[in-house]
Amino acid sequence: MEIISKNIAFNVLNAAVSKGASFAEIFVEHNSKNTISLVNGNVDKAISGIDCGLGLRIFDGFGAIYTYTNDLSEDNLVKMAKEAAIAVKNNDFAKTALPFNMKSYDRICSVKIWPNSGFKKDAIEGLKLSSENSFKANSLITQTSGSYVDNIQYITIANSEGLWAQDKRSLITFLVAAVASEGGEKQTAYFRKGSRSGMEFLFTSDFASLGKESAEKAVKMLKAELCPSGAMPVIIDNGFGGVIFHEACGHSLEATSVAKDASVFCGKLNQIIANEKVTAIDDGTIENEWGSINFDDEGTPSAKNILIEKGVLKSYLVDRLNSMKMNMPSTGSSRRESYKYAPTSRMTNTYIDKGDDKFEDMVASIDFGLYAKTMGGGSVQPTTGDFNFAVTESYLIENGKITAPVRGATLIGKGSDVLMDIDMVSDNLTMDAGLCGSISGSVPTNVGQPAMRIKKITVGGRK
Repeated sequence: MEIISKNIAFNVLNAAVSKGASFAEIFVEHNSKNTISLVNGNVDKAISGIDCGLGLRIFDGFGAIYTYTNDLSEDNLVKMAKEAAIAVKNNDFAKTALPFNMKSYDRICSVKIWPNSGFKKDAIEGLKLSSENSFKANSLITQTSGSYVDNIQYITIANSEGLWAQDKRSLITFLVAAVASEGGEKQTAYFRKGSRSGMEFLFTSDFASLGKESAEKAVKMLKAELCPSGAMPVIIDNGFGGVIFHEACGHSLEATSVAKDASVFCGKLNQIIANEKVTAIDDGTIENEWGSINFDDEGTPSAKNILIEKGVLKSYLVDRLNSMKMNMPSTGSSRRESYKYAPTSRMTNTYIDKGDDKFEDMVASIDFGLYAKTMGGGSVQPTTGDFNFAVTESYLIENGKITAPVRGATLIGKGSDVLMDIDMVSDNLTMDAGLCGSISGSVPTNVGQPAMRIKKITVGGRK
């Protein structure tokens, strides 16, 4: 799909640099989206929509001017570019854009069956099956919900240095949830799954099992005793347990924070910031993973970036504008939600790499502690790394064994401290899909890790 012609794009970029800007870039997008939600197995909402527009960014020294529009007529785009160019302070002389050179990229995210409206019934049937199995699993399930979203995004990126890049991106995600209720108490459990692929992902997903598992988890937490509080060893399970690293450490490794000297990890390249057991990676090149991209939203190829290697800080995540401020190369990490947002450095698939410890050995090493099996939401202060995260499914560890389920647990700590206190890392690495919000909007990101033991962390409980 051609969203914009090369001739119009060239004229827009020429207008953007006409007052002396050092660089100009356009991001053009056509995004079609289908959303379906169900409550108790019945369709609640079904919405389809298309959004199309162009974002223009102009560099002025280490600063940037950003503007966007959904009117893609040439007259409007050139007028917008000229008006933005007037704001450039470094207006000593006019420049001209270079001729375009089509750039080719490796196809990391291949799609077998592209989403379209004809597949809505398949998504609905899958979510209905999940709901049925939740209700069948236990009589304490009082409500179920489910949602399905697909996106097809066509993008064109062009800049005044001659870059011309185009991509067609697909995203599929669904969520199933179950609510267990008894005596005025309620507990909710859910599973979110996502892939940067096509309908083949939906067709191979086990909705029946996910519905049953969400019900069993909700009931188990409904019956659980309240979690004790205090400092203790904690095992954080694999998969979505990686949300703590993502929030408490990952954001502090993005140039968005580092370039402003607003990160606890500023100036610490090649220094020890974690236990030697910890190797952390951000990799946008994993085939069809939820956070993967063929190239970032500035046209830089996606990359596998080693952030921490055996405890030593090796890299930050860097976008083009901040690369100039930091005098470091771009790492293919520039992302944005849509044309309405200027891009900045963001994570893709971010995880702590597998180690060589065994899960059963971790459990056996603890006399009294907590097994945080499923993490929930939380808050973090990027400047300091201080965090507070809810645990939606947890169990006591007593005398080297996982025992009673407990509810109401939170993990409270500081990212830099936790990195040093991880003393066992297992070999069962998995990843889970999530959405990450920042100044460039909400983008799909994977979080992941193997199960890890933290030798001591503050657990907030209700008794």
